Parts: sequence; structure tokens; C-alpha cells
Amino acid sequence: MASSLVFVSRPSLPRTRFLNLLELAVAAHLIPEVSEESIKTSQDRLVTKLHLPDSERSELQDDASSFLDSQVSAGNISYSDVCLAVVPDEISDAKQLLLLMDVDSTLIKQEVIELLAAHAGREAEVASVTEAAMRGELDFAQSLIQRVATLKNLPDSVLQEVGQRIIFSDGAPSLVKRFHEAGHKVAVVSGGFQQILDPLAATLGLDHALANTLGITDGILDGTVHGEIVDRTMKETKLRQWSEEHQIPLTATIAAGDGANDLSMVSASGLGIAFNAKPALRDQADVRLDFGRLDVIADLVLDDLS
Repeated sequence: MASSLVFVSRPSLPRTRFLNLLELAVAAHLIPEVSEESIKTSQDRLVTKLHLPDSERSELQDDASSFLDSQVSAGNISYSDVCLAVVPDEISDAKQLLLLMDVDSTLIKQEVIELLAAHAGREAEVASVTEAAMRGELDFAQSLIQRVATLKNLPDSVLQEVGQRIIFSDGAPSLVKRFHEAGHKVAVVSGGFQQILDPLAATLGLDHALANTLGITDGILDGTVHGEIVDRTMKETKLRQWSEEHQIPLTATIAAGDGANDLSMVSASGLGIAFNAKPALRDQADVRLDFGRLDVIADLVLDDLS
């Protein structure tokens, strides 16, 4: 199946540098000649989509990655200047898409467990465990149980306090709005906590939202997680379940996350995106997005720019 090669600049990258990158891509025989008319604007980003009907996805992806690596090595661009993605026609031509995202450090800027741990005076300890889990060095379920245990005896009022401190990643509301306006589904699945996620999901109008449930007894956190833990396997399971529920083939799904816990859903999706990700995920995903605008995902797959 054919694919499109999509270039999206970081916010406010000078147009001359973006044009220079396209010229280098032409010289490297990665893309044909590009006209000024093919460059569109999304907020303060530049977007160019080039449909390559004779391309084979895996070969094009290898060629695109090699090209970008060489340009970074030559000092012409940095990974945080541009997102270069191969988007298959199964995504571009789909009548309906399902976008599934991680929450902590993807949909939102923070790690909620660390915000909660700060109330217990255990922030540094919990942060180190979180980092190891995200790198894939620790089993996620065991690391979650270990971290949640540090929250024992906190009043459940801390959940509302922490919820008020949550900041959406730049472009998150715009991303959801653009997907919904185009008739697509947006869901999140999180190794975080349902009590924090529910208000966020309501604010954005998400179609599905699943996370872990903190145990609470008489208004006090009991240091446990209730029910089945949302881990790497569960995230992939929900991708498959929700795509089937909406009769959306896996080839028309997009999954985005930042850590090793997201690897299975990212690998199973039609287009997997590593958002400012740890190497464990970044090196396996289809798309490497190294600047903090979540709505770049819409730039990559939607045809809503004038």
C-alpha cells in the first residue's frame, strides 16, 4: 500500500530552514520537487504532505529515517526541529480513525504519581522508580504497586488538589477537537489513576478513558490499587477492544505514548507515535515526535488544513 511522507516543522521554525530541508530531501532523491503551494500552515507550524504512490512503506520509512539522521549529523537540522513521518494510505484514506493516547507525559505534562508522592514527602523516591519503569528496566505492575504504597494514609482530598494542578500538553485540546470535528474517535489509557483521569476526560469529551483505581477507605488512600492493573498488555488490549467496538480496523488506529509501558499498543496500531519519548519506545515507533505539540498528530493524519 502506498504512503505519504509528511514533514511538520516545530513551532516558529524559520521558513527558510524548512525549505532548505525539503531541498535536501529532493537532492537525496527522497521526494520529488516541492512547490511553495504544497506547504500549509498549522498554527505556527509548516506542513508538507507528499503522496508517493509507488512507495513501499517499510523501505520509505528506512529511507526517511536515514535521511533525517544524516541531516542531524551534518548539523542542518535537529530532531526537535521537524517531525518526519511515513503515513500509510490505510490511515489517510480511512473513513474513521481511532486515536489512543497515554496520559502522563503525553496527554498531560506531568506524572500524576509524582504529584501525589510530593504530598507524602516521597517525590524523589517515586520519581526514580517511575523513570526506571518508563525506560523498561522494571516491571510496570510491580513498580506501580511499590509507588502507590507510598501514598498510604493520605487524605483523598489530595486527588482534587492534584487534579487542579494538571496541565494539558500543548495542543492537546486542539488535537481532540480536530479529530472529533473530522468524525474520528479519541481515547486514552493510562497507568495513572481513574480518579484523576475522569475530570480530564470529561473536559475534553473523550470517547473512552481507562486508568487504575486507587483504593480509598473512609476518605483515606489505603496504598493499594483496586482491580486489574492497566499495564503494557492492558493498553494493547483496549486498543483492540475499542477499535473492534467502533468497527475501525487496526490499520486505521493511531497510538501515542512516551514510555516502555506504551510499546505494545504503539506497535499494534496502524501508526505508532513516540511523543518526546524514552529510547525504549522512541526507537521502535513509526514516528518520532520530539517537540511538545500534541496536535502535530492531527497535522500528520488529517486533511483539514487550508
